[in-house]
Amino acid sequence: MFKKTSIALAVLLATQSSYAIAHTKKEIKQSTNEQSAAVQPIEKIEVRGVRQRLEKSGVLSDSIMKTEVISSELMDNKNAANLTEAINNTPGVRVSNECSMCGVKRIMLNGLRGEQTTILVDGLPVHAMIAGYYAVDAIPTTGLDRIEVARGAGASLIAPESIGGTINIITKTAQENGATVDVSVGENGNKKIGLLGTGISDDGATRVTLIGQFDSRDQVDEDNNLVNEAPSQDNRTLTMRLSHDLTDKDNIIVRYSNVDSEIFGGPMLGKEYADGTATSAGGILASYDGVDSDTLFAGNDVRNDFVGKAWETAEWIHTQRDELSLSWLRELNDDLNMTLSASYSDHTQDSFYEGFKYYAEDTMLYLDARFNYYLNDSHLLTFGVDNRSEEMRSRSSGEGHQDYVSDSFDYDMLGFYLQDTWQATDELEIAMALRYDHVKADFIDPKKDGVEIDQSILAPRVDIRYNHSDEWTSRLSAGRGYRAPLSFFETDHGVLDAELGFEIDIEELERSNSATYALSYSGDALTMTTSLAWTEVENLAMLSETDNGVPLLSQLDEKASVTTADIALGYDVTDDLTLNFTAEGFFYDDAFKSSYSLAPVEERVTLNADYLIHGWDIFANLVWIGGRDLSEYGYEGYNQVDSSGAVIQSSKKSTDAPSYWTLDLKVTKAVTDNIDFYAGVNNLFDYTQVNEGETPLFFDASGGYDVAYIWGPLRGREVYAGFKATF
Repeated sequence: MFKKTSIALAVLLATQSSYAIAHTKKEIKQSTNEQSAAVQPIEKIEVRGVRQRLEKSGVLSDSIMKTEVISSELMDNKNAANLTEAINNTPGVRVSNECSMCGVKRIMLNGLRGEQTTILVDGLPVHAMIAGYYAVDAIPTTGLDRIEVARGAGASLIAPESIGGTINIITKTAQENGATVDVSVGENGNKKIGLLGTGISDDGATRVTLIGQFDSRDQVDEDNNLVNEAPSQDNRTLTMRLSHDLTDKDNIIVRYSNVDSEIFGGPMLGKEYADGTATSAGGILASYDGVDSDTLFAGNDVRNDFVGKAWETAEWIHTQRDELSLSWLRELNDDLNMTLSASYSDHTQDSFYEGFKYYAEDTMLYLDARFNYYLNDSHLLTFGVDNRSEEMRSRSSGEGHQDYVSDSFDYDMLGFYLQDTWQATDELEIAMALRYDHVKADFIDPKKDGVEIDQSILAPRVDIRYNHSDEWTSRLSAGRGYRAPLSFFETDHGVLDAELGFEIDIEELERSNSATYALSYSGDALTMTTSLAWTEVENLAMLSETDNGVPLLSQLDEKASVTTADIALGYDVTDDLTLNFTAEGFFYDDAFKSSYSLAPVEERVTLNADYLIHGWDIFANLVWIGGRDLSEYGYEGYNQVDSSGAVIQSSKKSTDAPSYWTLDLKVTKAVTDNIDFYAGVNNLFDYTQVNEGETPLFFDASGGYDVAYIWGPLRGREVYAGFKATF
């Protein structure tokens, strides 16, 4: 049964949400309309090589769970320069901006926190634990074939830490010799240059993909108080992917990527401050004298001009990362194949947080040996062993203090896994998986006694798909996940107040149980998916501080849970017009709310339209975010305090976040067969919380200065234009 059906393709099509299906239909129609009626592009694809052959036959498929797919065409429609822009506001996905100074982004799945999301590249983990805070804005969209979002614990055999789910970034595989250039410019210094080159040998055995992208944007200061609400950022990425068929039964893939990202936030460059004119980021950092100003803002009001020294609000983060992965696939016989994989990353962060200097290097090595075996016509077994080792070493300006404790750690995970994919009937398919892992996590500072975590865990998972008819499909998934909480960036990037070091009170793995049910309909014009997901987390990590103001990484005593519900509809009004609608609700219990430093989205509605008319492609994306009670997430803070921290105005900032709409538009015109010109605008309504009178800055109830009073957009309207040429 397995050998005679294309399981991988069936999985891909059957697990799409209507959001992705509608766009896929639209893209096929657009491609078809641009060519003669006799030409069918999808039928011209030629599968070459052992890896493509096995993927087509289903031998390499290991998941039947519900998966949202963001295609390269949808990324183009959104003019997404990076991963966060590509996946934001897709079903179940929330990109949270958690700092107005440094712009740290967190990718949240199913309402869970950002550190509970695992990012894979071509199915392999290449991101170390501290890479999920600043580096996600530097993951380019140039050269991506698609992004797969699988929500729920145990979403991948090789990513048991994915309590929230996995994001799998799939690189384009070369199918022909060609090149693509994508260049755009816009307001607020927005620039992007994307270069893609693909090459294939005459015999089809060797395929090369080369990717380069540079993108940047300037600071934004909507309220003109000399402190930005969004930082400047410069990203540069170079990637090479080589696939080579050694024999008819052997394929090897090598991928290398180099990332360089620099963020600067805080004082607006080119302005006058108490310590001189801020002409460059380097000059501001060099001006650090360690002497705090008596007053940061005129009248001790964060809505007034910043009157302190430029370095006192400066946050600079320079990230460099090298990624290397290797995968060897060998078909041993008709019933058995093997994949040996390895991935390595070296991630460094050099940073300056308002006077606190922090440097970290995080290296990660992942090894995996996986086997797929046809037990019989109804059972496909997948089994293997993997190991993840990570070493993080940090230095900071606080090390001279006698009680300073470092946040450096060692992490090691050894796992064994087995999965049985059972085609019970023509309508029913069940995947049952079990992992056994031994996990060891150790904060290595000599002042810390013993190993924090040294535990073994069993993580089961089941995915069930039932086809009620040709149109209706049900999916049920349930599983257990785990994660070792190790990073002080997890809540409000807790290194900001670490002059006296770090306090660690971690003894247990975070453990989760989750269940998801989805019902899908796919008709000729209408597609629909509605789903309900529940996740409960035990030993949820929390970041607070000691009585001495030292960041403290600890864990909740009670269990925390979140439930999400969503419905996604797609409708082809005509061959040239597609409409999509998504409505979502996220429901957190009190324990989960207490773990957030910023209020997450509770209600969201998304509407988008893609319209082809006389050679023009018009795309519109409208998003509504529901209002929230910020006090439920610990929001507080007085607008005014005196220099000693005493309250002189007892009017707290509003804890009622209003609902709001944002609208993005893009228009594309194909001027030749291989050149498109486009123009668009992000946030057409120019809605920001600053324009509503709410700065993201505040003094907390004790008089401390903070940067995280955030509930709405911080960047306003931005117009852009560009072209894309394919050769």
